[in-house]
Amino acid sequence: MPINETLSQYSDYSYTTAAAIYVLALMFALIEQGFGAKGRLAAERSKQKARELVGAGGPPVSTGTTVTPSEPPREVGRPERIGRMGAALLVLAALLHLGAIVLRGLAVHRAPWGNLYEYGMATTFIAVVTWIVIMRKFPVRHLTGFLLLPVVILMFVNGTMLYQIAAPVQPALQSYWLVIHVSAAIIGSGVFLVPGVASVLYLFRTAHDDNPAKFAKFGPKLPAADVLDRIAYRTTIFAFPIFTFGVLCGAVWAEAAWGRFWGWDPKETVAFVAWVVYAAYLHSRATAGWRGKRAAIINIVGFSATVFNMFFVNLVTSGLHSYAGG
Repeated sequence: MPINETLSQYSDYSYTTAAAIYVLALMFALIEQGFGAKGRLAAERSKQKARELVGAGGPPVSTGTTVTPSEPPREVGRPERIGRMGAALLVLAALLHLGAIVLRGLAVHRAPWGNLYEYGMATTFIAVVTWIVIMRKFPVRHLTGFLLLPVVILMFVNGTMLYQIAAPVQPALQSYWLVIHVSAAIIGSGVFLVPGVASVLYLFRTAHDDNPAKFAKFGPKLPAADVLDRIAYRTTIFAFPIFTFGVLCGAVWAEAAWGRFWGWDPKETVAFVAWVVYAAYLHSRATAGWRGKRAAIINIVGFSATVFNMFFVNLVTSGLHSYAGG
């Protein structure tokens, strides 16, 4: 079937508009992060807890009632309102992002991830959707800017350096495995962006907890280290089986297309390295001696390998997967 140029153009418009709104949501999130009350309240709670520990002369006496320290009244200031606006813009941009993917698929009459541009468009969308779900479960809305920063950078690179006009895929990709294998890789890679960011923030938070002089203005505004650790772990443990399924499906597809399950192609190799790193992370989280900073560093290495595999391998190296870039 011929390519629908009109729908393809609308897809490009939706993608560009979504990227612009993401930038605006990023700015709003940074305002809330920098000037909002969450960081100040977290710092005050930490100081209050420290004063209680220092002033305690003995074990607490049970009186049958639970006494909780009073907290400052919860006021919704201008930074918080701006943060809510940023969250609303994030949802709006995600809908436009989804529209760009759907319109691209309708324009080319196939799954809309047949080249590197389409792959990057879908992967960044999954990362944003994952973060929206995380915001509903954890009080981390003010950290949205840290997730949107890599998303915006990836979308800019994707929409400029990696852009491909709507066209049919090459014969090697004309298979039902395009839907199964690539979609699993997209979901896994997109979700992996979230624990990567959470692990970086975890290192900042623990560095401040160990030495309050470090990151004195930034550290207290981050959630507790255990919250960031839970976000990283839960998102990784969700994405890892999907990513594993994608790697296995890729091997089956390779055997059908090229007559071998594994050929140490650059993209295959880096994907396997990333899989090993994330497996090591989950193993380290299950081992008491490797929790905390060591596990976070391993997760960051896996995040780096995922981004490296998404872009550098396709742009610089040559292999059987090079057709995905064109």
